[in-house]
Amino acid sequence: MSERAEGLWAQVSQTLPIPLEATLACAPGEVLALVGPSGSGKSTLLRTLAGLVRPASGLIRCQGEIWFDGERHLDLSPRQRRVGFVFQNYGLFPHLTALENVMEAVDRGSVPERRARSRQWLERVHLQGLESRKPHQMSGGQQQRVAMARALARNPDLLLMDEPFSAVDRVTREKLYLELADLLQGLSIPMILVTHDLDEAAMLASRMVLLSRGRTLQSGTPDEVMLKPNSTEVARLLGNRNIFSAVVRRQDAVTGETVLDWEGEEILALVADPLSLGERVSWVIAPGDVSYRYPGTPEDRPGHTYLGGTISTLVRFGDTARVVLALPGAAERTLHLTASRQMVQRSNLAAGHPIRIALPATKIQVFREEGAGSKGRHA
Repeated sequence: MSERAEGLWAQVSQTLPIPLEATLACAPGEVLALVGPSGSGKSTLLRTLAGLVRPASGLIRCQGEIWFDGERHLDLSPRQRRVGFVFQNYGLFPHLTALENVMEAVDRGSVPERRARSRQWLERVHLQGLESRKPHQMSGGQQQRVAMARALARNPDLLLMDEPFSAVDRVTREKLYLELADLLQGLSIPMILVTHDLDEAAMLASRMVLLSRGRTLQSGTPDEVMLKPNSTEVARLLGNRNIFSAVVRRQDAVTGETVLDWEGEEILALVADPLSLGERVSWVIAPGDVSYRYPGTPEDRPGHTYLGGTISTLVRFGDTARVVLALPGAAERTLHLTASRQMVQRSNLAAGHPIRIALPATKIQVFREEGAGSKGRHA
């Protein structure tokens, strides 16, 4: 394997001006999404990789070359790192045409050669015929394409994209997703995408890293992170509303079958790690893993907890709906589930209607409340 095939590996640490304690790796041809709340350090980490911000310590290696080594006081300049950077506001030169903006990134060859290569990149992003337009004469989507062409025209060792779709409307964004996915598929360099949109990350990235307060909390494929959070903090940051406190009532040491007391309701889970009876834990289930039970459906499947309640809220989002189920009891308890449009129409679901749901034990994750996770084990 050649040195160039090594991809990106980075571990950086600092306390000021923004705390960072992050580790990430990205293989050639891979798109890695950095997600997290505002102020989590996503853009700072991106600028650190590009050489625009110098961390207090750490190591950054890309394509077999050391870009930063805190111990050896090695810090390559942004130009030496050969990074293609698509900024959130695109960063185009307002006085230059689309062609001239791209030519600024082509640093080798004669003027005719640079112009020819720049035209080729504009064609690859579907902007042929718009070479002479300046940024103010282009739409947000067209400016984004120019910025992408300019970033790739550098023949970079690393492509960085900082919220590249934030300045365009939803319809344009949907079109750009497809174009970008097709464009990135042919690249053999590591690619980092910063986004706050989890659907965007799941659509474009092969792996994702969740950051909070500058720390790496979890990494993996989008499905691994979004469907199997490794802590209640991760689940909460991912927007999961089904995070509850319960008490361990019993556990089978052989099978891991665990019964939790949730405000008087018994919840069945499969937990690999041993828990103490009476121990207070948190349990989590994704809204998409809560199953709606059609009227008359038998409720005798092993490994499931069946509950009934009343729909308090139903909000439609395109082909799906988010349903909030209010459960009976002294305590105010609600569960969130995702329903398809067909399910809503078939059962005439609406606020105020009673429904039944099932919680698969294999989909429930249990965590010790002090933060040490005990992951739900699949049967």
